[in-house]
Amino acid sequence: MASAPDRTPYPIAARLLLRDTLLDAMRDALAQRPWAEVTMADVARAAGVSRQTLYKEFGTRDAFGQAFVVREGARFLDAVEQAVRAHLDDPHTALEAAFDVFLTAAAEDPLVRMVLRDDGTEGMLPLVTTQSQPLVAGAAQRLASVMHDGWPQAALADVELLAECLVRLAISYAMLPTGPANMTAHSVTTLLGPYLEQALGEQR
Repeated sequence: MASAPDRTPYPIAARLLLRDTLLDAMRDALAQRPWAEVTMADVARAAGVSRQTLYKEFGTRDAFGQAFVVREGARFLDAVEQAVRAHLDDPHTALEAAFDVFLTAAAEDPLVRMVLRDDGTEGMLPLVTTQSQPLVAGAAQRLASVMHDGWPQAALADVELLAECLVRLAISYAMLPTGPANMTAHSVTTLLGPYLEQALGEQR
């Protein structure tokens, strides 16, 4: 007899729902005005909870902002993961497709465009630049896991280094675009492709 699927305990499911509701309210607010003008009371009111509930869940306004940036970054990583898994038989193409899909999605996202317009007064830019370690660490860990799962012959340390480089380059290019996403992706692949080949023990 097949065992029943694992169920998420109610307290955990309720907390996840609360966090998603608060972060969704934050995204809706940012579509209307910059982060510097969004108050915790605004977000709590839009989510239908008290401000105390919001602070209890995230601690501080900065921590809430960081959690939002990490959540939004995870949305981009969903597309990146699909691009890598679709081209596991051709690592160069996987690398280029992953970078291309990230930059294309970032260029089309209204919140990313808002960050790009930030002159340092709107408060969101540091969360993806000088204060981006939580974003970088989480994204790099997930990307390394995807690559190591797809290419188990590569040493974990090698894919971890490659993943961190890719994440940092992706954020840098998204913040300071230098041309069409596909041209940038090709350039990055030209640069990092040989490292990937070495990690996989391949010759082209």
